[in-house]
Amino acid sequence: MKAVVLSSYASRLAVDEVPEPAVRPRDVLIDVRAAGLNQLDEKLRAGEFKRIVPLELPAILGLDVAGTVVAVGSEVRTFVPGDRVYGRVQDGRIGTFAQRIAADENDLAPIPPTLTMSEAASLPLVALTAWQALVVRARVEPGQKVLIHAGAGGVGSIAIQLAKHLGATVATTASAANAEFVRSLGADVVIDYRADDFEQQLRGYDVVLDSVGGDNLLKSLRILRTGGVAIGIAGPPDPAFARRLGLNPVLRAGIAALSRTVRRAARRLGVEYSFLWMSASGEQLREISALVESGAIRPIVDRVIPFEEVPEAVARLGTGGGRGKTVAVIARGDGQA
Repeated sequence: MKAVVLSSYASRLAVDEVPEPAVRPRDVLIDVRAAGLNQLDEKLRAGEFKRIVPLELPAILGLDVAGTVVAVGSEVRTFVPGDRVYGRVQDGRIGTFAQRIAADENDLAPIPPTLTMSEAASLPLVALTAWQALVVRARVEPGQKVLIHAGAGGVGSIAIQLAKHLGATVATTASAANAEFVRSLGADVVIDYRADDFEQQLRGYDVVLDSVGGDNLLKSLRILRTGGVAIGIAGPPDPAFARRLGLNPVLRAGIAALSRTVRRAARRLGVEYSFLWMSASGEQLREISALVESGAIRPIVDRVIPFEEVPEAVARLGTGGGRGKTVAVIARGDGQA
């Protein structure tokens, strides 16, 4: 079968022939119809997270999948051949940039009937990130104030919708060109990050979802109320994350050092910093599917590209400027992409 392969860290991706995936007892074999592209794909290619998600090279990249079940393992009870499924595959088993992939049934959910394959493939990683940040980690409640950075991007565009559904007042940063777009998603306050300083305009926020890092994260701490929380998805990782990963003491110490500055700043301000590395969850994706079916969340697809263009599209992920997600499709000629 064809797949997008990384031969060595920081090398160029290439479309190549690879063996068919092995199917474990609890696996679902998926005929891939569409695969979402994420910033994390480029970071994995570049080797930025090789200590967190080490790849066995050569490796097939890709995290988001939508497709049709063609076979199931002997212990699978949730899905049958012919089902339309989508999900973010778990770390250690990535590889959705391929014609077929075997994924654990617990990482998958049925595709909402109103969604195309492309729309479904755009959702898992970004929607699960927003869910785990705002629902699981921050426990956002009605009346709270939430700042979501990069509101027009993949995570931001879903997080705005979710925060609004949860009853929050939502502020976001975006370019002037995207101001009306993010307002259409539910943003109450829109700050042009190129012309204005959000730190000078916002105060007393309960939650910040930061996808930028660096000075942007430090400034985000300062707009929080006492006891508020900044959740970072761009880093730096914190000691709690290292413990959850079960890393050895040397790596745990190294990760603690990476986040020391931001954690100290948070303590001085009486706020909390929490690093989020999202995890695959078919159960949470089913809850997100219900919000999609109710109209509370809609997928945002910026571009749909053919499978063969994935290497070039991944390389462009760091340039920004798009709205929502880029999705690659494997054409089948039946109009269901």
